[in-house]
Amino acid sequence: MYASHEDIGYDFEDDPKDKKTLKPHPNIDGRWAWMMVVSSFFVHILIMGSQMALGVLNVEWLEEFHQSRGLTAWVSSLSMGITLIVGPFIGLFINTCGCRRTAIIGGLVNSLGWVLSAYAANVHYLFITFGVTAGFGSGMAYLPAVVMVGRYFQKRRALAQGLSTTGTGFGTFLMTFLLKYLCAEYGWRNAMFIQGAVCLNLCVCGALMRPLSPGKEGKGAAGTDPQVLPARSTESVKSSGQLGRAEDKEGSPGHEEARDGLGAQSCQETAGHRRNRGAFRALKTVSQLTVRVRKGVQDWYAGYFGAASLFTNRMFVAFVFWALFAYSSFVIPFIHLPEIVDLYNLSEQNDVFPLTSIIAIVHIFGKVILGAVADLPCISVWNVFLMANFTLVLSIFILPLMHTYAGLAVICALIGFSSGYFSLMPVVTEDLVGIEHLANAYGIIICANGISALLGPPFAGWIYDITQKYDFSFYICGLLYLVGLLFLLIQPCIQIIQRSRKKSAGGTRV
Repeated sequence: MYASHEDIGYDFEDDPKDKKTLKPHPNIDGRWAWMMVVSSFFVHILIMGSQMALGVLNVEWLEEFHQSRGLTAWVSSLSMGITLIVGPFIGLFINTCGCRRTAIIGGLVNSLGWVLSAYAANVHYLFITFGVTAGFGSGMAYLPAVVMVGRYFQKRRALAQGLSTTGTGFGTFLMTFLLKYLCAEYGWRNAMFIQGAVCLNLCVCGALMRPLSPGKEGKGAAGTDPQVLPARSTESVKSSGQLGRAEDKEGSPGHEEARDGLGAQSCQETAGHRRNRGAFRALKTVSQLTVRVRKGVQDWYAGYFGAASLFTNRMFVAFVFWALFAYSSFVIPFIHLPEIVDLYNLSEQNDVFPLTSIIAIVHIFGKVILGAVADLPCISVWNVFLMANFTLVLSIFILPLMHTYAGLAVICALIGFSSGYFSLMPVVTEDLVGIEHLANAYGIIICANGISALLGPPFAGWIYDITQKYDFSFYICGLLYLVGLLFLLIQPCIQIIQRSRKKSAGGTRV
């Protein structure tokens, strides 16, 4: 798939031999790169933090519309699921418009979804305004925030992604407190209206996403844009010449009338040239926009269905299968832990310090620590990623065996820390497909996560309805997660076997 040097982060520079050489962009790992981390951090607060705090609004919707819990819960599920599922389509916007414009438009659409939801007359109205509109806007702002951090960093990619994604944890606490306060003071409708205004800050975050190599327009020798001077006809030039010779003589009324007529004609010609120049500029802008859109669509199509399709990368395909099973294993404890606490009569201890809060707090530290460790020169990002995944699977299997608050707290801390590998997902994706394919590839990954988030919790609830035990829900989800990990291990195992065969074949020839 085509990728410009602006996207990859390198400038082309002519050398004395008129050959093209690659020169690292000065902004990579520079000061403005950390502004990308700040921008992405606030995007995670406003998007992921708000979605994690939707439980506050869910209670208000139940009281307002008197619908079933299952139907009302679909509003927040749709919003979170669509934010992730639209990832591949957001890659098309990024290829066409760039990350900055995509994020700004996403902020406007997300804010519009919150504001329109304030006028909801029923739950089905919220499906469209909040689930679809706000969810799609969230997806348009979320993916560029992740991609731009990956483009601006090479040396500290994992740490930068870890710091930016901690906004999810901070946002969960901040937005929960904010929505509770707004609902108590102004009611849920005004709270959503105010939250829509707050989400306009996504446009500010998007404006900070400066492209690495902005396009350079042609300029004159003086550094200014060349201006097109109005051409004059030969008749006017001759007339001007005659007029100039006549001015050497004494002025006469006839010459003054001729001068006035020529001035009016010159003004008309100048106005005509200005109109033509404006029409030419408009036509040029439309032409450039058409070429850009066509190129973006071609790049997007080639990345998914062309000869250089991402799906020809077997390791990436295995990574997609892993993503289908991974996210639900992180979401399920958040949903079912409160019910497990009630089942084991641990409500009093859980009210003092909720187990879900333990997961959220440790999750923040897990992202930063795992990112810092993965950036060490002697450690492989891939190995850190796999170890964190295996720790999470083991914690999910052990959790149903814990019947005390202390035991559950320890397992929840392990789940929170090991799930910090989410900050490594963009880094691993970039290593698999390259920075030029990161937008499209990570769009597919978060789409798989969105499907997992939508289907995982209902599947766990269905298992409970059949068995009347939450143990089997965790065991089955853990097994599915393990299957996803096996997909990641198949290709490395095949490569090891092939290398050993080549070595043995080389030894026999000698």
